[in-house]
Amino acid sequence: MKINADLSERVVIDTNQVDWTETRLPGVHRRVLDRDGAEAGRATTIVRFDKNSYFDPHEHPGGEEFLVLEGVFSDQYGDFPAGTYVRNPVGSAHKPHTAEGCTIFVKLWQMEPEDQEFVRVNTDSATWHPGMVEGLTVMPLHQFETEHVALVRWAPGTVFTQHRHFGGEEILVLDGVFEDEFGRYPEGTWIRSPHGSVHAPLSTDGCTILVKTGHLAEQVEPTVTGSAYVAR
Repeated sequence: MKINADLSERVVIDTNQVDWTETRLPGVHRRVLDRDGAEAGRATTIVRFDKNSYFDPHEHPGGEEFLVLEGVFSDQYGDFPAGTYVRNPVGSAHKPHTAEGCTIFVKLWQMEPEDQEFVRVNTDSATWHPGMVEGLTVMPLHQFETEHVALVRWAPGTVFTQHRHFGGEEILVLDGVFEDEFGRYPEGTWIRSPHGSVHAPLSTDGCTILVKTGHLAEQVEPTVTGSAYVAR
């Protein structure tokens, strides 16, 4: 199965307009944003668990990364409320379940085997750092080689410089409205920009975005370090 599988193409999706599809497990639904392969393949999805639903125990041959958007996600390692960022590395395993229900933004089969760090970040209590321009604050979540993941918060009226995405950039708008010269992207918009693409982002109204960079090309320029938004 291939859905938005060409990583050289720019993709913009209002996830609120994507239909929920049933999975093989009762009470578990998903919105597929990209996929390259069957159940065991690269995928980016939003998954909704109804109350008292669960997923079968399973391994992550390609790793798993997710952000809890609503509710409380649980497994044998703990309970993860909305705002928790989690990485389960290649070869890990767990048994997901939820008592109250939850929604997560999840990426599968998109990790380097050498990146074996388990990550658990409660973004409600983690520290924000100054960004590269006034009005921008950044919460780093993870870094491995060229891959960087962070939350970026834009005060109303913040304008960032035009920049090129070495290794690509992926954004999920968590609140507010994110913008660039190509359009306006309200809460729930997912944007995947390929390696080498260019834009000049801003936010008139203010917003918070989840940003992942440097992961959409096999090789990127070795001089590039860190997210474009992080002060260095």
